[in-house]
Amino acid sequence: MKGKIWILGVVLTSFLVWACSSDATDDGSQEDDGPVNVSFDRGAMLSNWADNIIIPAYANFNTNFDAVVAANAAFKSDVSIENLTILRNAWLTSYKDWQTISMFEIGPAEDNDLRLNINIYPTDVPAIKNAISSGTYGFDLPSNRDTKGFPAMDYLLNGLATTDAEIVAVYQDATAGQAHLDFLEAVVLDIQSRVSTVTTAWTSGYRDTFVANDGASATASTDRLVNDVIFYYEKFLRAGKVGIPIGKFTGTAAPNTLEAFYSPANSKVLLLASLDAFQDFFNGNHFQSSAKGESLASYLVALNSVKNGEELENLINAQLDNARDSFDSLGIFKEEIESNTASIADAYDQLQLVVPMLKVDMVSAMSIAVDFVDADGD
Repeated sequence: MKGKIWILGVVLTSFLVWACSSDATDDGSQEDDGPVNVSFDRGAMLSNWADNIIIPAYANFNTNFDAVVAANAAFKSDVSIENLTILRNAWLTSYKDWQTISMFEIGPAEDNDLRLNINIYPTDVPAIKNAISSGTYGFDLPSNRDTKGFPAMDYLLNGLATTDAEIVAVYQDATAGQAHLDFLEAVVLDIQSRVSTVTTAWTSGYRDTFVANDGASATASTDRLVNDVIFYYEKFLRAGKVGIPIGKFTGTAAPNTLEAFYSPANSKVLLLASLDAFQDFFNGNHFQSSAKGESLASYLVALNSVKNGEELENLINAQLDNARDSFDSLGIFKEEIESNTASIADAYDQLQLVVPMLKVDMVSAMSIAVDFVDADGD
């Protein structure tokens, strides 16, 4: 029985790929000129993703995070404003690097709940204070995920006090200073360990498993990662970085839920880094390179996917550009939310316009079923 169901699925998938790849008229309707033989190598796309985007992004993160570890050690050895500044700069560089790997929650990252362990915000300040005072961190407990990662570092480097001198004084305090330094070090080493574990898994076997699983099914690598990156875009980029803070889903603005809340200028920096990384992945751009390979964009080209008389990959790129321009024109997000909510809400709308193109038009063209449910109510 399973064999018959599988054969039926293959036939249906083949039909859908043919239907989505027939010639289109200027108004977006499909002309009946007979089937078009679509030839697209999913394996080549998976290889490009793994070898030229995902693994290099992880390697880059690890290299730059070594600088965070070193800067933290220097700060712990010599607590000063100068060393605090160096550590902050290294933290921000790595936080931007995090945006290039966060969307790839597949395989070892999924197995290790990487995103949940690295970037849950808002961070739980009362729980952090309790952990520092008790000396018990419990970083392996799901209940403590919001006490660590990059958001916890944001608080520890930027939010302990109003001025740099006051922050340094906290770490120099004769009673609690060492406890703060120890906790900060534990947060840093936890990030390093978790990302290193996932990187090693990719380069020690999972890469080959990922590329070899090049079929067209719900469990194939393409279908799974396409779902993962769309979920990331919708839930973590669009909603997490903007929608929730502006109160899109509740009607009440919550600037305290912004990413990098304790260093407000960085919320915009991280959003733009995330958007750039997503668009580079969509276009198959090699990590930090002008070269590119097979991608979701080239897949849509092969399928001759057209919407309203225009090529779908061009529409998606144009709307991503519109979103970037909208956010580029804004000031500090926290200030925009507090005094000019309409402008940042308009920018959010530009992000939202990409969602149906990805979640409806693109996956339909590729015969990929969406495996998650939108619970935002929008």
